[in-house]
Amino acid sequence: MKAKIHPELHDVLFFDSSCDFKFLTRSTVDVKGREKMKWTDGKEYPVIRIEVSSESHPFYTGKHKIMDTAGRVEKFRQRHARTTGAKVAAK
Repeated sequence: MKAKIHPELHDVLFFDSSCDFKFLTRSTVDVKGREKMKWTDGKEYPVIRIEVSSESHPFYTGKHKIMDTAGRVEKFRQRHARTTGAKVAAK
């Protein structure tokens, strides 16, 4: 491998704020000026805040939200009927 062409890896703490879940990993993200948080080993690491992780995503947790598809379909049909009705009246 050539020297000085690859980004540097840093230990970074990813924090899922929706469920208060943290995990420590290595990343090439720029860590200068980032807030820091203590990890279980007592050291402080730069934090990258995320909204969704495996701990909060419905696919991994099994807690799927049921969408009101019937209401959405009816709204679409009403909008579609209005636009096609206006086009037919124009002809």
